[in-house]
Amino acid sequence: MTIAPTYDKIGAGSGVRRGPFYAALVDDFDGAELNTDVWLPHYLPAWSSRAATRASYTVAASSLRLTVPPEHGLWCADDHTPPMRVSGIQSGNWSGPLGGTRGQQPYRNGTTVREEQPEFRGWLPTGGRLEMRARMVLGPTSMAAWWLVGFEDVPEQCAEICVAEVFGSAVVPGESAEVGMGLHAFRDPAVAEDFSAPRLPIDVAEFHTYAVDWTRSRVAFYVDGEFVRECPRPPWYPMQHMLAVFDFPDAAALPAPPPELVVDYLRAV
Repeated sequence: MTIAPTYDKIGAGSGVRRGPFYAALVDDFDGAELNTDVWLPHYLPAWSSRAATRASYTVAASSLRLTVPPEHGLWCADDHTPPMRVSGIQSGNWSGPLGGTRGQQPYRNGTTVREEQPEFRGWLPTGGRLEMRARMVLGPTSMAAWWLVGFEDVPEQCAEICVAEVFGSAVVPGESAEVGMGLHAFRDPAVAEDFSAPRLPIDVAEFHTYAVDWTRSRVAFYVDGEFVRECPRPPWYPMQHMLAVFDFPDAAALPAPPPELVVDYLRAV
């Protein structure tokens, strides 16, 4: 891993707390362990618990491998619809107090904190060229994604830049896949919803490079160096990385291998 720490460039009047973040980072997952100075190996634990949201993953052969084995428990099993299992890591985390409603990416109105989280700021860039080289093993009930989301300590700073989202049901094995990319506004009034999933002639089971160029005025999305689409007026505040693979159990679906997201590297320059 190579990191270059710098400091928040957003002006003092923006309402964003100033503090350190990694503006340039290359994580090639060459070590034997996940770098927990940068990554938290849990998926939105405030709404559940760290014990119940721990990712199933390995770091080996210069890759991060996230998977959802059959024995992996449901996420927020008593409250989330549809049922889902997820293995994810994220580069930031925090919550308000137990029983409150302040936290990151609440999945419905009124969701309350079940386990209070300390503040963790591992890698929260604002702008730049961000790139991931990865492959995915997906069945008809699974999905893998890489997205950025606002840290949300300022409530309206909650929008999302989705760089790559692939549902197994939209994959033609060996031929093509719909790759979702764009902006989700959520509760940020300054961001317009702008998301699509163009079908691209790629085999997602092989390694491909997914990237975004993010400036104050636009985000442009690329796959294997080829421009795909762009969105104007993206969020412009510190955002954390989210990497995850999901399974949505369906008794009617044909058996499939456990879904995987294998990441060769993630970098910002």
